[in-house]
Amino acid sequence: MEIPLDIWLRGDNHATSHVISIVSREPRRWTDEDVTAVLVGMLRALEQARNPEADENRPVAMRGFSWIVNPFEGGGVVIALELSLGAVVAGPFDIAESALSAMIQRVMDAERAAMPNAGTTVH
Repeated sequence: MEIPLDIWLRGDNHATSHVISIVSREPRRWTDEDVTAVLVGMLRALEQARNPEADENRPVAMRGFSWIVNPFEGGGVVIALELSLGAVVAGPFDIAESALSAMIQRVMDAERAAMPNAGTTVH
């Protein structure tokens, strides 16, 4: 499945569009692993936009960013991530906002639990 992304880098006056293809299932059939792949893909795309020479397979730790699932005016929902280097928005996806938010929260909780020394604050 192709996932459209809009990326805005802090300090730029415009956003750029990208597409990632990292999951095969439709959003209503996503697992937590699919959601992890989408979030990691979004973070990697943002990093690549900032630094095209960055290793595409560099490990990603899911902390240090804010996320939200929002309704999209044309239907569905989008995932928005904001970091100090910029923001990335993926979607729209045909899935209930509450279902996707719950999956992302489980993924983030699992990531936090896997890194006990990372602290209790997640941004």
